[in-house]
Amino acid sequence: MKLVTRDQLGWPASAAPTQTSTKGVKVHYEGTTVSVKLLDDHDLCIAEWKAIRVSHLADKKQNYSDIAYNYGACPHGYLLEGRGLGKRTGANGNQPLNRGHYAIVGLVGDKGLTKPTDAMLGAIRDGIELLRRHGAGHEIKGHRDGLATECPGEHLYAWVRNGAPRPGGSTTVPGPRTVVDVSKVVAAARHDPAKAGTPVSYSGVKTVEKALVAEGLLEPRYADGHFGTTTVDAYAEWQRRCGFSGPDADGIPGQTSLERLGREHGFDVKP
Repeated sequence: MKLVTRDQLGWPASAAPTQTSTKGVKVHYEGTTVSVKLLDDHDLCIAEWKAIRVSHLADKKQNYSDIAYNYGACPHGYLLEGRGLGKRTGANGNQPLNRGHYAIVGLVGDKGLTKPTDAMLGAIRDGIELLRRHGAGHEIKGHRDGLATECPGEHLYAWVRNGAPRPGGSTTVPGPRTVVDVSKVVAAARHDPAKAGTPVSYSGVKTVEKALVAEGLLEPRYADGHFGTTTVDAYAEWQRRCGFSGPDADGIPGQTSLERLGREHGFDVKP
């Protein structure tokens, strides 16, 4: 999953109403002209996503609390965080239609770029599975299911009606996801010996180290299951990438930075 977070977009925490569970996910499209230039320039996708939020917040009649969607998906396969996890959709989430499902929008429209790429469909599927791990039920519907609208357009709706398969035919990511206990990782970071060859205190440390290796912050030879000084230094650099500084970037994992690492590298985090 290639996730672009609100932090990376320069957005504050969402002010949208909280909702911890739904019947499932509804798929949307923009319903307007979307430039085909997005296919060649991911920066234009980010600009499009930011413009949607600006447009929604400027709607004084409906008084949007945030961008309407939990996530967006671009033609390059990036999942773009909108309201994010555990938030109602729509303007303020006060309509039954909004409360029933979380929402993901594909950056396609009714003119110009109208057909989703395989990478976009994969990103929408990533978002569906992410939302399912955080309160969404198993329904996958189009916006038009329950409302007289063309949304999510001909192509996306046909994909939804077909079961929203991941390109290649699979509708799920194979195998269970690893779960890392943040309290045990913290204990390891505070107490693991620096010397290699000593007993590993918690197996989840190696999951974190492999992610740091993938980020280019830790040499593979140090991914040995010990959260020693080299791993602490590497994790401190990850915290700085996440926007932390000073004592908040001391190399001891916190819930927020570890969850972000997990989103990027395929593991979940247990408080």
